[in-house]
Amino acid sequence: MDNSWIVLLVKAILLSTTIIILYRNSSRIIRLIIHSTTRTARRQGRSRRSSSSLIPLGTLGWPFIGETLEFIACAYSDRPESFMDKRRKMYGKVFKSHIFGNPTIVSTDGEVSKFVLQSDARVFVPSYPRSLTELMGKSSILLINGSLQRRIHGLIGAFFKSTSLKAQITQDMQNYIQEAMQMWSDHHPVYLQDETKNAKKKMVKLVRKIIHDRRRNYGSLSSADPRDVLDVLLNDASDQLTDDLISDNIIDLMIPGEDSVPVLITLAIKYLSDTPIALRQLLEENIKLKQFKDQLGEPLSWSDYTSMLPFTQTVITETLRMGNIIIGVMRKAVRDVEIKGYLIPKGWCVFTYFRSVHLDENLYDLPYQFNPWRWQNKDVSSCYFTPFGGGQRLCPGLDLARLEASIFLHHFVTQFRWVAEEDSIVNFPTVRLKRRMPVWVKRRKDP
Repeated sequence: MDNSWIVLLVKAILLSTTIIILYRNSSRIIRLIIHSTTRTARRQGRSRRSSSSLIPLGTLGWPFIGETLEFIACAYSDRPESFMDKRRKMYGKVFKSHIFGNPTIVSTDGEVSKFVLQSDARVFVPSYPRSLTELMGKSSILLINGSLQRRIHGLIGAFFKSTSLKAQITQDMQNYIQEAMQMWSDHHPVYLQDETKNAKKKMVKLVRKIIHDRRRNYGSLSSADPRDVLDVLLNDASDQLTDDLISDNIIDLMIPGEDSVPVLITLAIKYLSDTPIALRQLLEENIKLKQFKDQLGEPLSWSDYTSMLPFTQTVITETLRMGNIIIGVMRKAVRDVEIKGYLIPKGWCVFTYFRSVHLDENLYDLPYQFNPWRWQNKDVSSCYFTPFGGGQRLCPGLDLARLEASIFLHHFVTQFRWVAEEDSIVNFPTVRLKRRMPVWVKRRKDP
């Protein structure tokens, strides 16, 4: 049974109760605010006397709720970055606010965000709303810190570089996608957002099977040299790497997010459908590679998808820039931090908001226009392009995400013509297509 209406009702009651409490206790609250402001000013004054850096300009909004309601209202709109844009014009690219229950420094400055992302746990630690941390679990690498985080991140990154894993994943992805596409009918719409998720469910089962088989056969392999990260983790003598931590993080990082890659693929198809010239160039590139590999009698490999399809990669890059599937990351300062003349007080959160950077007209010409050609002969490793985060917590599954998108696009465009129905992008609480991207497909007779 759908309980979403109950959730909305509870939220409405809580909001109404909060407003009533604020109204009935307004005089007391005002006294508390004045007292708190005075204490804060004194504390900040002492800090400023020993530092030339200042807390960024901005406002903390209403008592208790801060600016959270306005942030959420903007997030549900067609331009969720409007919350940031309004404040950027008043206060600059780095400003203070109060969202999700915490005083927060918001960064829409690529260089400041880069500093935050590259800092270790001695400066910043992950900080997310409680509901999200409970969903991820305490063992998630998104939450753990220090040497354990670096160790797990490094081991999982090495896992993705395994030659045998790349071959197996590429083959299985191709098989799963082909099986799904064989079931499509010319007489019924295909909901791409749903179809790409069903590829996703099979990949999760594959990863779980690999882990299960390796553990079952581990006794006979323990004396051999480790082949990849699973052997290393299973052979670890410490008590830190529990079974839950191993399985949770392998899956969480191998497939970045439950919805991120399916949404990436769906958005790419939408943007291509709206940009025929880009679709035509992508189709020509993929057909050329397909014909070449058919003549050799070879299936496409990992390197074929990532190296032999350069325009396809620019389409994926531009989709990541415009789609902003991950809008940003949140950190908490464990000590006073100075960045580019700004002071971030200890205990405050920092929200590095990628979307504003990716859609900054000073960095990208016509930023709301889908233009994959802007990435030709351009380095994507920039502080102004961070769809996968950065620093020590850079998503190690980023190459796998690109691979999965490349495989789907290759088989989709070389096997089908399609007409996409009108659909709109919803940006909050997660990026998705409102109608799940329905397309009417027809198989190509001659690619």
